Amino acid sequence: MTSQTSDTINSTPTIIIYSAEWCAFCKTEKQYLDRLGVPYTTRDIEKDDGAMDELLAKVGGTTSSVPVTDINGEIIRGFDRIAIDAALKAAHLIKE
Repeated sequence: MTSQTSDTINSTPTIIIYSAEWCAFCKTEKQYLDRLGVPYTTRDIEKDDGAMDELLAKVGGTTSSVPVTDINGEIIRGFDRIAIDAALKAAHLIKE
């Protein structure tokens, strides 16, 4: 799922959200990014073959929850709006 509006500075999807269908925080994060008009890719760790292995490689082999978000290589665990906003601004995906 991707989303884009005129507020998006960079239209290239550079965000991966590792999530699960049952995860309420995952859904909330996706809605938040949709509202910001930021494009992203979702990888369901339960349905997408290889998504969990990819995630574990990025976080050093262990994780206990989703969502885990990769914004231009910056890993954010959980739906941390402040950290997400800072990473989006640093990646020039939203305006200051």
